[in-house]
Amino acid sequence: MSKKTFGTLAGVFTPTTLTILGVIMYIRQPWVVGNAGIVGALAILLISVAITLSTALSLSSITTNVRIGAGGAFSIISKSLGLEIGGAIGIPFYIAQALAVAMYVFGFREGLVSILPYFNPLILDILIFSVVMTIAFISTSFAFKIQYVILGIIVLSLISIFGALFVTDLNYDFELFGKYPGSIENNFGGTSFWVVFAVFFPAVTGVMAGANMSGDLTSPRKSIPKGTISAVILTTLIYISLIFVASLLATPDEMVSNYNLFIDKALYSPIVLAGLLGATLSSALGSFIGAPRIMLALAEKGILPKSKELAKTSKKGEPINSMLITAVIVFIGISLRDLNTIAPILTMFFMITYAMVNIVVLVEQSLNLPSYRPTLKVPLIVPAIGAFGSIAIMFVINVIVALTSLILIFLFYFYLVNLKLKSEAGDSRSGLFTALAEWATKKSSNLSPQKEVRSWRPDLLIPMSMPKEIRSSYKLIHSIIHPNGSIKILALFHENPEEQKTIEEFLINASQKYKESGISVSYAFVENRELNTTINISMQSLNAAFFKPNVIFASVDTGNADLDFYDKLITDVKKNNFGMILYIPFSTASLAIEKNINLWLTNIPTNWRETFNIGNNDLSTLLSLLICKNWKGEIDVIIVDDTQNTQFSETDIEDIKTMIRFPNKTTISVKNGNLLDNVKKYRNADVNIFSVDADMTTADMISIVYESRISGIFCVDSNLENVLV
Repeated sequence: MSKKTFGTLAGVFTPTTLTILGVIMYIRQPWVVGNAGIVGALAILLISVAITLSTALSLSSITTNVRIGAGGAFSIISKSLGLEIGGAIGIPFYIAQALAVAMYVFGFREGLVSILPYFNPLILDILIFSVVMTIAFISTSFAFKIQYVILGIIVLSLISIFGALFVTDLNYDFELFGKYPGSIENNFGGTSFWVVFAVFFPAVTGVMAGANMSGDLTSPRKSIPKGTISAVILTTLIYISLIFVASLLATPDEMVSNYNLFIDKALYSPIVLAGLLGATLSSALGSFIGAPRIMLALAEKGILPKSKELAKTSKKGEPINSMLITAVIVFIGISLRDLNTIAPILTMFFMITYAMVNIVVLVEQSLNLPSYRPTLKVPLIVPAIGAFGSIAIMFVINVIVALTSLILIFLFYFYLVNLKLKSEAGDSRSGLFTALAEWATKKSSNLSPQKEVRSWRPDLLIPMSMPKEIRSSYKLIHSIIHPNGSIKILALFHENPEEQKTIEEFLINASQKYKESGISVSYAFVENRELNTTINISMQSLNAAFFKPNVIFASVDTGNADLDFYDKLITDVKKNNFGMILYIPFSTASLAIEKNINLWLTNIPTNWRETFNIGNNDLSTLLSLLICKNWKGEIDVIIVDDTQNTQFSETDIEDIKTMIRFPNKTTISVKNGNLLDNVKKYRNADVNIFSVDADMTTADMISIVYESRISGIFCVDSNLENVLV
């Protein structure tokens, strides 16, 4: 574990300030003013600060609510949206931080060109990074002490720049609105507001520098808000003042043609050059200290390959292995010699991270959960500006690179989903989905019953006293509810500890088995010896719920069945407007080869076509279609007309097939006589599916199964099914 040794000044304020007051302030700020004018430069700065300050406020707000761990933004996002999303953001954010070190090294070397013009650039880059790496490996405390020195040099360089106002002939011919002449690189062929914005924006993207050290802070909940917001406000005031200083020191033509304007015009040029070098060195140092700590946080959660090795720290709490891997990545970046091709993607990774931090606050505030009680509260508009602004800026800078970066994030996400990561702590995803479900419930409750019928799917409530009742029906239950149904098991509590333990273990294993198939399963124990009463009370209670089970499933053990129990259950089911599936297996056959289904339709009204009502045959028909789909089987429909009053022509049969939308291979036949006599003649199926007529008892059902020698499924309709919709 890292030792928590740094306070607000050393751990947050200083690295954040140094990262923001970087190269762009020294060599691009005058160029921005020369192109955009005072008003345009202020607009660019204020838009940039609106995004970064919103992010800083969001970051500060969320850190006052959660116990932020190591990894800064990764920790925040993971605690709210889960390890998969946190890791998908954290991995590219780490890579961006690591490769940013190489870019800062290049910037430092460019500043040395005037002093060491003939030195080999590659050797110089390696030497510069070796110094950075040595400082970081000595200790983080030593590195932060070096940063105090650099901060002092930057303060002196700013004094020197401001001092130029007293020794230079000032330009009072201000250009409020720029003409955007462009740059030396494009031979002053013109540019635009957003191109200038894209050049300047990276200057203010250092708000995460302190948060990256979250695992090493004595009190991140206090230090991150104070240090980050203070740094953003101070640096914003400095940038605003430098816009006016640049306008006073030079004309627009001078500003766009001389990148070293602040150095050349300064009261003492060497100290400004030292400030430029110090800014790049501190940024390189800050990124090299921060990046390994992000890797450490990722490794501690098992997100990276060889996580156990990468998560090891020294006696001083330094993530040595992560630092070594980061050093290798930096050396690779340096060997590329030109990071211009990947620099835009790195910028996008930073922007996506900022957007996600704001989205976390948006989600937490929108859920309005009691657990979200930040001591620093921000209006909803703040994270909204930060999130929208970050995403918008990505596409302003480069649409193709923005899309490429998002695709990479999604690839990381799907990779992490497949790892099936387990978090010791919870996150806000369940709350988010619950809030969405509640919203959908409120909307759905206003819809007509007809629309409820159309959205019907099997959500089973299965009463159980012993495991064998479900074990014998496991495959059938799966065939009924896969892929979109759900199961709720109502188990009786047993006073015998051994029996109770056996049932609990069975339910855990059965639930896991169903969940592996993507099926939602839950179970509860009820202390009541009378199962009929338990089921009846449960149905009555569940009628007050919106997402309630809609079908009772029961399996009949014909060798040891209490027939009165099932008859009473059917009565209670009808009274509570639940559907019911009663499975009666034929002892020697069960479901045979799970291929052929006989569906028996009885008592179809004569006006079924006009009323869109086929009687008490909806659930049985829907069930046959679901089972047929999962079995990849075939359905034979037999319409039984025991009164011989209903005449079914070939047209009627075709209409039934079309309106119910049976599979093409389905055959439909019409038979006269009673149900039992006809069932005896059809023994070529793996299962018979029936609707339960008003006068049919459980004994009648068992008789049908034994006479047919085929397992039977008997269905009781509620008013929530309609196969014709």
